Amino acid sequence: YGGELAKDVAEQIQAKSPASVTTKLQSASDRPKTLLDDGNSTSTLCFVMQTIENAAPTEEGGTTVRFFKRKTHPTDLLAGKHFAVLGLGDSNLLLDRQTTTAKDCNQVAQELDARLEALGGTRKHELGLADERTGLEEVEPWIDGFWKSMV
Repeated sequence: YGGELAKDVAEQIQAKSPASVTTKLQSASDRPKTLLDDGNSTSTLCFVMQTIENAAPTEEGGTTVRFFKRKTHPTDLLAGKHFAVLGLGDSNLLLDRQTTTAKDCNQVAQELDARLEALGGTRKHELGLADERTGLEEVEPWIDGFWKSMV
């Protein structure tokens, strides 16, 4: 997770996990390379990333985003790894609030999702985009769908 709100949502995801699934919460600022060290091919990396002003990641999230954006990574860095990304944004921070949606305030999640796929990762569940302005109403259905895709 990257950000305080993202931590809260990550805890919600963990709380809804089936009893047969082992989960581990990790801040996006905690050495992202450790995510790749897990030799278990059945693991799924679930990223909950918050976008703040000017389409930027939170301080915690920036560590992970910068790690995966490195151009020196081989295109098969994530081969055999599964991932899912949930983005949290706030369209109240945008100038044109009348016509904006969750898609317009979740650049960090969109960029990370595309980059993970470009690095050879397999998307386990669709990219989720939620907006604080609408009460993050997209979060619960995404979490439910995520866990359904895991079993």
